[in-house]
Amino acid sequence: MTNTSPFEIADYLDTPEDMLDYLELAMGNENPNVFIAALGHVAKARGMSEVAELSGLGRESLYKALKSGSKLRYETVQKVVQALGFRLSLEKSDAA
Repeated sequence: MTNTSPFEIADYLDTPEDMLDYLELAMGNENPNVFIAALGHVAKARGMSEVAELSGLGRESLYKALKSGSKLRYETVQKVVQALGFRLSLEKSDAA
């Protein structure tokens, strides 16, 4: 019998460039849970304790905030994104 382990995307987010590409891809999805999940994966790859400390959030609060279905406040998104070493920006879409 073959033993398998669950796939963990955080194990493959090795560089800041990989993390940024992943977050940008997730941000392009219209389902907000995709971006929240991606933030959680990147935070896990970076280290939840470190992200919690840098963001000023408790570790348990961070886990709760980044779980699927949570209703993240913009302030929390900003804190987490900044703790990860990124910033949010906007660009004009072709639709407008």
